[in-house]
Amino acid sequence: MKPSLPRPHLVRPANAHPLQAHEGALPTAAGKCFPGERTVFRGADLHGQLHGADFSLDWMDLYVFGISGRRFSPAQLRVLHTLWTCTSYPDARLWNNRVAALAGSARSTATLAIAAGIAASEATIFGWQPVMGVADFLVRAKAAQDGGADLAAVVAAELAQHRHIGGYGRPVATLQADERIVHVEALLAAHAITPGPHVGLAFAVERELLALGRPLRMNYAPMLAAVPLDFGFTLAQLHMFITPSLMAGMPPCYLEARERPAGATFALRCDRLAYHGPAPRAWQE
Repeated sequence: MKPSLPRPHLVRPANAHPLQAHEGALPTAAGKCFPGERTVFRGADLHGQLHGADFSLDWMDLYVFGISGRRFSPAQLRVLHTLWTCTSYPDARLWNNRVAALAGSARSTATLAIAAGIAASEATIFGWQPVMGVADFLVRAKAAQDGGADLAAVVAAELAQHRHIGGYGRPVATLQADERIVHVEALLAAHAITPGPHVGLAFAVERELLALGRPLRMNYAPMLAAVPLDFGFTLAQLHMFITPSLMAGMPPCYLEARERPAGATFALRCDRLAYHGPAPRAWQE
C-alpha cells in the first residue's frame, strides 16, 4: 500500500480572511454519509434510529427535522402536512403550474418542469414573497406588542410606510374568506392545538384593517406563516418549509400537457389577441 502523504498543518491567524478561516475540513451539524456503513442525519443514525423493521420516519417528520433539528409531535406534523396538502391545486392556469405545464408541452423533463414551477413560486404577488413578507411583519408586530405597543398603531405605521400589508386581500377573490383557512383551523381544534400568538395576531390584523375601512380579508399567506412560527420556526426555517408546498399540484399539469400534442397547451392564435399597438411593419433588407 502506498503511504499517504501527511496533511500540511493549517495556520489560521486571528485576522484570517473568511475563506482561510474555513479552509480544510467542513464542520457540520447537518450530517454525514459513511458509504457502506451508515448515515448520520442531524446527529441521529438515519437507518438505525430513524428507520427500522417496524418503524419508518414520515417524510414530513424527516424534512422538518432536517430544517430545524427538532422533532415535532404527531399532531403538529399532521397540521404541517395539511398546510402543504390543502394548497396544492392541480390547475394549470395558476402561474407556477402553468410553467410546469408549458414545460411538458415543450417536452422538457419532469425534473426541469417541477424545478421551474417551484422557482416561479417565489413570485412577488402570488408566491412566497408575500408569505415571507407577512411572516416578517407578524414577528415585528408581536415584538412591538410584547413591548407594550398598540396593534392599531403598529398596523397604521406599517400602512403608512408600505401602503399595504402582504397576505391581506386576494386578487382573485378579494371579499371572500380563503377556503383553506377554515380547514387548518378545524384541524388545530381536532388535535387540541390552541392557536398560538402569531395565528391570533394574524386574525387581529385582519380586524384592524376592516376597522380602518379596508375590506381586505386574510388570505392563506398569514396562516401558512403563523402556524409554523407558533411551532417555533425561525423565518429562515419557515422559508425552507413552505418552498415545496405547492409542488403536488404541478405533476398532474405537466403530465396532462405531455399527453397532448407538443405545443398544444394554452395554444392561442395571434388574431385572438385584442391588440392596439403599432401596426405590422415589413422587414427591410
